[in-house]
Amino acid sequence: MKRGFYIGRFQPYHNGHQSVLERIADEVDEIIIGVGSAQLSHTVDNPFTAGERVLMITRALASLGCPFYVIPIEDIKRNALWVAHIRSMTPPFDLCYSSNPLVVQLFREAGINVQSPAMYERDTHSGTEIRRRMLKGEPWKTLVPSAIVRVIREIDGVSRLKEIAQGD
Repeated sequence: MKRGFYIGRFQPYHNGHQSVLERIADEVDEIIIGVGSAQLSHTVDNPFTAGERVLMITRALASLGCPFYVIPIEDIKRNALWVAHIRSMTPPFDLCYSSNPLVVQLFREAGINVQSPAMYERDTHSGTEIRRRMLKGEPWKTLVPSAIVRVIREIDGVSRLKEIAQGD
């Protein structure tokens, strides 16, 4: 049994995440998806709750064809202990998938094999760009799986983001 770990904030989940996870599904028997910064929500950078992000991922991957677990993981703000924290919150895994330099370094220091998948159209497929487009009223729906558009509509996520961005 080969199990891989992939972590992100998924604010929101987008086609880049989908592309990476579809490739990971071809390489492993099971995927553990860590929803990072799970304690954060209702801010411009992190508008969605952990539960909403779990819902997005679960719906987007419904037909993945590879078993997966979606686990919210809160920040601990101590990088030297972060991998141990993750391992305490997840089923055992054999390797980590990440292109984030800090994540790669921390997992390698912990003796875990790390693979860095190629990013999918990173300039447009990023949570930052999608949130920017939502705030400006620009097209964003083509950058996320259709299941995510439905979840964001269901939770009225664009209105929330615009309200939060107004400030005091």
